[in-house]
Amino acid sequence: MSVPSQLLETNAAAEDRLDKALAAAFPEMSRARFQALIAEGAVTVEGEIVRETRHKVKPGALLRVILPEAAPALPQAEAMALHIVHEDKDLIVIDKPAGLVVHPGAGNETGTLVNALIAHCGESLSGIGGVRRPGIVHRLDKDTSGLLVVAKNDRAHHGLSEQFAAHGRDGRLERSYLAIVWGVPERRQGTISAAIDRSTANRQRMAVSRGANAREAVTHYEVLEQLGKPPVASLLRCVLETGRTHQIRVHMAHIGNPLLGDSVYGSGFRTSATKLSEAAKDALKALNRQALHATSLGFEHPATGKPLRFESPAPEDFGRLLASLRLNNTQA
Repeated sequence: MSVPSQLLETNAAAEDRLDKALAAAFPEMSRARFQALIAEGAVTVEGEIVRETRHKVKPGALLRVILPEAAPALPQAEAMALHIVHEDKDLIVIDKPAGLVVHPGAGNETGTLVNALIAHCGESLSGIGGVRRPGIVHRLDKDTSGLLVVAKNDRAHHGLSEQFAAHGRDGRLERSYLAIVWGVPERRQGTISAAIDRSTANRQRMAVSRGANAREAVTHYEVLEQLGKPPVASLLRCVLETGRTHQIRVHMAHIGNPLLGDSVYGSGFRTSATKLSEAAKDALKALNRQALHATSLGFEHPATGKPLRFESPAPEDFGRLLASLRLNNTQA
């Protein structure tokens, strides 16, 4: 049925709870969005406002949803140069430089990727969550460089979020990283399966945990190259099966091979820098961050279903460190 842009109307297809019935009828919008609208009193069942998401609706019941106009963007737009790898009306893929925070937060209210995307996309953004803003479906740490996909409308946000929630286990999503770690892992290929939670000692850090609130975390890695003679470090390709905060950094530290430059999870390996040549020491100091780069990203386009895949070469600071470690000789 054709309805005004600010009104959704349908008949329930089967008996179900209200939020699920609406999400099934309008898959371009997320169930969470419908739950918020129900709570706001924007949904009626047979003409009566219902504010309970679990309310059971009968087959054929008339459901109406009033969509409020999208509020102005919060945070505000800030013009910034962006390295755009791909863009269409539904999504945008960014090659994020190290040092750029993805989303505003305490201590980073401005100057973030979200501020820049609001300025770049302008009116092409729809009211994600009732506010004109880009839909962040995954993040990179401030000091991690590489590929990031962002939704520009509710349909894309819902479709991408579903793929990230499936963790790539259905074959649609792929995320791989280049990492330079101290030492050489015992196995050239391996899988680290260790749940992650907030550290009980420091809430700003994550840690491997067996606690009740720990979330499953799985990282696959492959040693691409041993660096130095004798090897003092290794170049790894890491593939995420899950996407927890600081996952690669925590997992590599957990097996005794933390990332070079990681002041949070690799502080115990600072003395390892004494094994580096002067050129390698200078390159590590210039990097001034964890040696981690999101090098490939693949997913299914949420609107067309077309598989998309993007590659990002390692940035200059990462490449300079890698080159110096290849030449590193502790006997020199």
